[in-house]
Amino acid sequence: MSLKPFHALLAVLVAAIWGFSFVVIKVGVAGTPPLLLTGLRFLFAALPAVFFVPRPKAGWRYVVSFGFFLGVVMFGLLFVSIKLGLSASLASLVMQLQVFFTIAFAAILMGEKSRPVQMAGAIIAFTGIGVIAASRWSGPDIMPLGLAVLAALAWGVANIIAKKSGEANLLSFIVWASLVAPLPLFALSYFLEGAESISAALAHPSLLAIASVLFLAWPATVFGFGIWNYLLGCYPANMVTPFALLVPVFGIASGVIVLHEPFGISSIAGSLLVFAGLTLNVFGGRRHSYPSGAADGIAVRDS
Repeated sequence: MSLKPFHALLAVLVAAIWGFSFVVIKVGVAGTPPLLLTGLRFLFAALPAVFFVPRPKAGWRYVVSFGFFLGVVMFGLLFVSIKLGLSASLASLVMQLQVFFTIAFAAILMGEKSRPVQMAGAIIAFTGIGVIAASRWSGPDIMPLGLAVLAALAWGVANIIAKKSGEANLLSFIVWASLVAPLPLFALSYFLEGAESISAALAHPSLLAIASVLFLAWPATVFGFGIWNYLLGCYPANMVTPFALLVPVFGIASGVIVLHEPFGISSIAGSLLVFAGLTLNVFGGRRHSYPSGAADGIAVRDS
């Protein structure tokens, strides 16, 4: 059994949207406070979709905790890290560490055993992050990288919450969980980014800021996860999830081409190691039940 050509094209399209979303985040935070932008992203991801998507069957404690860790913690940290200087290219790659954090949390909290090939993949990937970090030990550079790693860790926690919820309709789960994030993010934005910054951003929004919010809310979240969930319902997970490996490929390519981001030797070497670790995990651990996700994206079927 293999994916129909049209379905394969849909999977590639979703990976491209999720990869390009890192460029959109970079553009968005240039003119909008990052926590405010994150809150607006989830507000419009939830509205008006909640009026058309049925409520998830999972208990509300799962919906609320998932929305908090994914929307407030993970994406809040990611948007701040990009605002502080992390390139869209590296952000799209670093966030894929959520795969290994998810595996580790599943082993600790759910008793799932990691296969040797998955452990090897994790070691290779984290070595790659070390190579990238080696040239970024100064304060201004290490801070955004560290926040992105913490964001990937929070993503791993969100993945475990979604897995334990048992929710089959991931799109419904994500849309309703998106209602959790806006108010805490707006409150954090008020206290950390200031009322003046919020007023200025909302009173005179640029076309790029509006486009960023709408892209992140609808194509990247509602459309992306709707299609991804549909494909996972049609095919075994191990046939669909390898397409998630294209997310950092599109993320790095769009960052370099659209934003002209520098990508030095250490970044290239580290990226190859991270990608090799991810590839080993996906193709060497086929019996593993959950996939890697896309970075702007919330991926939980596992991702």
